[in-house]
Amino acid sequence: MAQWQAMGAGGQRKTATTKPRGGGGVAAIRRAPNSKPPFTLGQLKQAIPPHCFQRSLIKSFTYLVYDLTLVSCLYFIASYVIPTLAYPFPLLGWAVYWAVQGCVLTGIWVIAHECGHHAFSNYQWVDDMVGLVFHSFLLVPYFSWKYSHRRHHSNTGSLDRDEVFVPKPKSEMSWYSKSMNNPPGRLVSLIITLVLGWPLYLLFNASGRPYDRFACHFDPNGPIFSTRERAQVLVSDLGVLGVLFLLYKVAMAKGLVWVVCIYGVPLLVVNGFLVTITYLQHTHPALPHYDSSEWDWLKGALSTMDRDYGVLNKVFHNITDTHVAHHLFSTMPHYNAMEATKAIKPILGEYYQFDEMPFYKALWREAKECLYVAPDVDSHQKGVFWYQNRY
Repeated sequence: MAQWQAMGAGGQRKTATTKPRGGGGVAAIRRAPNSKPPFTLGQLKQAIPPHCFQRSLIKSFTYLVYDLTLVSCLYFIASYVIPTLAYPFPLLGWAVYWAVQGCVLTGIWVIAHECGHHAFSNYQWVDDMVGLVFHSFLLVPYFSWKYSHRRHHSNTGSLDRDEVFVPKPKSEMSWYSKSMNNPPGRLVSLIITLVLGWPLYLLFNASGRPYDRFACHFDPNGPIFSTRERAQVLVSDLGVLGVLFLLYKVAMAKGLVWVVCIYGVPLLVVNGFLVTITYLQHTHPALPHYDSSEWDWLKGALSTMDRDYGVLNKVFHNITDTHVAHHLFSTMPHYNAMEATKAIKPILGEYYQFDEMPFYKALWREAKECLYVAPDVDSHQKGVFWYQNRY
């Protein structure tokens, strides 16, 4: 039976075990509280040591340079060491390179994401320059995603206004979803989501908030953006186009296969982890979602699940296991988030959610258990929605 961890009062960990429930729907679990919290955001902030909110330009660049050094070393190994190995060791070498380089590049993506939150330094122009360069390098339109992601933080857990991985009621599920509700269907769906989910979201707003017309992160005139944001969206497009042109020139010089092996496959790993991390942070049978009658910012921000990715927690700069704190205080730099998380756990009590299940197992479980959302039939809280798993 699936298990999830919740922090109890005083930071003590509780374990709740799922139990079957009659009449369909997701198994009965100890759900996260959905009532108004007995604490305020100000009380949480007071519990965190003040230095946790201080952004250090030197420290932030130290993490970035460290990651870039690892990327350069891995590039050297792939370019000059792996080709010299005797068969079949190059096959193993490339597989290891793709996996490790993809994970390190995900760490760089996280740092660029912090730039979008103004968590890299005290200088907005520095954050925007660093974020633009490194998100563009990973084919992400920096300013476009910065603005849509900021709205996700402003509307987390809202069925009406959240921006990404917005769960649907049963009536809005696609016609083929029921036929995919089996192990082969889930496997195919997960593979497609992990490989194509991120570019499909950027290009077509797949799994995003519904708009009244076509929405795309590369369209300055699209409904995602306000009038004052359109010029910076265009700058983002130019950044991505510049990197694509550079890749074209490199492919002409080195060959397409070389570019795919050195850059393309690690980028697929990055995209897969971005989808995995984002999906698992806000998708769990224990987490509530709210319509406009029940939602408020603090309840929505707490509808977030910290996860354990093992050693990858550090590689990903702890975006995985400190995401609750990140949603509460998004301008806090990542290197202080763990200390802040420990400081607020006693106050959050059962409002803090943590799942220690390995992420690859959690992906399969959530794909099975979290199909659509609906309010409990016997509850007076019709604006609180929970994941269901039976058609």
